[in-house]
Amino acid sequence: MYLPWLGYFDRIVRSDVHIVLDHVQFEKNSMINRNKIRTKESWNWLTIPIKTKNKFGELQINDLSVDNTLAWKQKHWKSIKFNYSKAKYFKDYAYFFEDLYENNWQKLLPMLKFINSYFFEKLNIKTKIIYSSNLNPTLTKSEMILELCKKVGANKYISGPFGRNYLNIKEFDMSGIKIDFHDYLHPIYAQAYSGFEYNMSIIDLLFNHGKDSIKILKNE
Repeated sequence: MYLPWLGYFDRIVRSDVHIVLDHVQFEKNSMINRNKIRTKESWNWLTIPIKTKNKFGELQINDLSVDNTLAWKQKHWKSIKFNYSKAKYFKDYAYFFEDLYENNWQKLLPMLKFINSYFFEKLNIKTKIIYSSNLNPTLTKSEMILELCKKVGANKYISGPFGRNYLNIKEFDMSGIKIDFHDYLHPIYAQAYSGFEYNMSIIDLLFNHGKDSIKILKNE
């Protein structure tokens, strides 16, 4: 995910191993290349443009190319500065994002790895990260998730809430792997503007609460 929301990190911090599904097909309007930031009025999307013309069905996440014919980097950094420059801890993180948006990213995945590695460091998340493309899965859907769990020796799989719609729980049970559905209890915290907007990017929490962000994220 690009600039992921809090629940993404909460699921990772509760895991021993987190597998990023980078070999699967890109879905338009997913959170892979976009996320929300807080604004005075409510919130806005920040979306990285992807080269998709005549390529749907052939767009694995680990091979997505960024469309740099559009001035998206300047737009994103300008939006972040405009909406968060007065946040208490903005200056503690601003240098990273300024450098980030000066880089000439050609592929999406290296950029996402770079950003999320930074977030893991700042949130002190030590979970082992593995990419599914390195595990060479051969199956799809529920069977693929079970296959990946077996490859890393898992005895528990933490699923997003939508896993209830497609996971074959019986097959997991037969394999000795328990499924925990992650229904994230979103914390309410002080944002830069009055009122509260749920499901913002992690930067909303970091800019407003700094080192306390991980405790808030985990509802501690």
